[in-house]
Amino acid sequence: MAEQGKSLKARAVELLSRREYSRRELVRRLAPFADSAEQLESVLDELAAANWQSDDRFAQQYAASKGAKFGSRRLSQEMRQRGVDDDTIRQALAGRDDLASAREQWRKKFGRPPADAAEKAKQYRFLAQRGFPADVIRQVITGGADDDIYED
Repeated sequence: MAEQGKSLKARAVELLSRREYSRRELVRRLAPFADSAEQLESVLDELAAANWQSDDRFAQQYAASKGAKFGSRRLSQEMRQRGVDDDTIRQALAGRDDLASAREQWRKKFGRPPADAAEKAKQYRFLAQRGFPADVIRQVITGGADDDIYED
């Protein structure tokens, strides 16, 4: 079944040449072309040993590419769904400034304090859907003493 043109390893390398993939993503993408689960695991072990595939590198790249738009809660959840372990996720998200990211997303979308409770709820939902923690959202919406986000 696998020999319909490219070898399993060639398919994996082709995928990895375009972007980083987690191991679980590669399993899902390559399973239809594998003769057996053992063959697939063997190829993935070989790629990991050669450092062509790395969940650590995937997590770092994912956090960097999506980090400006989404909060650490959402990034963590999405990486977990892609098979990245909790320790790797924690390392990838270490040092992230959710407050700065949330302020920037809020500024782009709204740019002014909520006028009423309905507007406040709308702004809160927007930031919550992006995966920012509740305390960060409250700080962004209500503003802090050192905030200059309300100035033009």
